[in-house]
Amino acid sequence: MQPPSPITSRREFLRRSGVGFGMMGLAGLLAEKQPLHGAVAPLAHFAPKAKRVIHFFLNGGPSHVDTFDPKPALLEYAGRPLPNKRLTERKTGAAFPSPFKFQRYGQSGIEVSEIFAKTAQHIDDIAVIRSMQAQVPNHEPSLMLMNCGDSIQARPCLGSWLMYGLGSGNENLPGFIAMCPGGMPIKSADNWQAAFLPGAFQGTYVDSQHTAVDRLIENIRSPHADARTQLRQLALLRQVNASHRRDHADPRLDARIESFELAFRMQTDASDAFDITHEPQHIRDLYGGGVHGRQTLIARRLLERGVRMVQLWHGAGQPWDNHDKIEENHRRLAGEVDQPIAALLSDLKQRGMLDDTLVICGGEFGRTPSVEMSGSKSKLGRDHNHYGFSVWLAGGGIKGGTVYGSTDEFGFAAQDNPTNVHDLHATILHLMGLDHEHLTYRYAGRDFRLTDVSGEVITPILA
Repeated sequence: MQPPSPITSRREFLRRSGVGFGMMGLAGLLAEKQPLHGAVAPLAHFAPKAKRVIHFFLNGGPSHVDTFDPKPALLEYAGRPLPNKRLTERKTGAAFPSPFKFQRYGQSGIEVSEIFAKTAQHIDDIAVIRSMQAQVPNHEPSLMLMNCGDSIQARPCLGSWLMYGLGSGNENLPGFIAMCPGGMPIKSADNWQAAFLPGAFQGTYVDSQHTAVDRLIENIRSPHADARTQLRQLALLRQVNASHRRDHADPRLDARIESFELAFRMQTDASDAFDITHEPQHIRDLYGGGVHGRQTLIARRLLERGVRMVQLWHGAGQPWDNHDKIEENHRRLAGEVDQPIAALLSDLKQRGMLDDTLVICGGEFGRTPSVEMSGSKSKLGRDHNHYGFSVWLAGGGIKGGTVYGSTDEFGFAAQDNPTNVHDLHATILHLMGLDHEHLTYRYAGRDFRLTDVSGEVITPILA
């Protein structure tokens, strides 16, 4: 039997695999370590304003008129039908004024709801886009649009495009992590899919309801082999795969190799990154003791270690989908994330990280300013509203204390500077040093990009 050929060179491997920096995780085992911290990858088009992204996803559709888009005109029409009412998914009735008080904060004087009072203390670092639009008033397509840029077809998500363009800043941790306590959200892993991009760029899911690292990340440790044995197993596996690759170049094989070897390297680094007992007590108190405080603090630790993007989901299902009891439910939900969000902004600023960390917060759409009806009665909730809603950004490259766009006087639809999701994605990529029109990947005979064939950078919110 002929012995297996030597492992291909790193240069030849990268050329043949065609996935560039996504395979940099192999560098340690190929004896050529190249840390990526602070480096701009070859696909970057210009110097970035931000190096990393953290995305708070308030899944289910938070009500913009109860959070970041005050509408005093609803008081005037309370109990009466709204003029120019839009078509809604379910039957809605009269105008429903927000049950929450709004107050001006900071030097900018931007109004924010009382349920986000702690986050509002940072409003001078935040740009609120009040004119976002989705395509349909349904969760599944709107989740796909917000995460992947297409509401119908399977497309790579934002985090996967960032990994494709920039790679990871830590060879021992995934570059893109999605945390969702209690299970996966609607559309599950489709929200952080790599789709036709190489599988190495897909997000790594973490169920952050757990505290033990063995439960946070499945199969983080082998119950059958120690580190030395695993190294020998990986060496044999590399030989076999290298032999197979000579005749069968397949990105799926490369992604599988990366998964095996990254999993081995993670055993030490992940255990450290996810262990918040290393943090001083005053920092843990700052974030709060609940699951959202814990996962937000973990996210900051991951960003410090070079993880490119962390997405923090507000639980499985659609917790913000409040078709009834919106006063009770929105107050409770905001109470779960308001302190962690404010803590993160304070902590990043204190550490000098806010200037190059992009923070995003929002859901897949908003909610109606009119009350939702169940038959002839109301349960004082709001229906889905894709015509206009709010998303805010802070940190790297963002002009804080800014409001961009507006909805009409009642909050039904975007009026000034309507902003679609492709515009938002183009802006995020721009802040990360990537031109959305040139970040492309050829698949099935055509070039694809996150923003499809549209998208404009929202320059008024840029510092």
